[in-house]
Amino acid sequence: MAVSIDIKTELKQLIEKESDASILKAIRTLLTKTSLDSSLKSKLTTRALRAEQEIINGQLLDKEDMKQQLDRL
Repeated sequence: MAVSIDIKTELKQLIEKESDASILKAIRTLLTKTSLDSSLKSKLTTRALRAEQEIINGQLLDKEDMKQQLDRL
C-alpha cells in the first residue's frame, strides 16, 4: 500500500507542475475511462452471475412471457 501512496504523491506533484492542457485532459480521460471500465465490469459480472443462478434455479421465461414483459416497458 505504501507504494500506491508514493505513486499518488508523485502523480499529484507532476500534475501540479504540468501546464499543457492536452496532457492534463489525456490524464483525466485515462483516469475516468479506467474507473468507468471497472464499474461497468462489476455491473456486468453481477448481472451474469445472477442470470446464471436463475438458470440453475429454473427461473426461465418462455417466448410469450418475454414478449409480455417487453410490452409492459
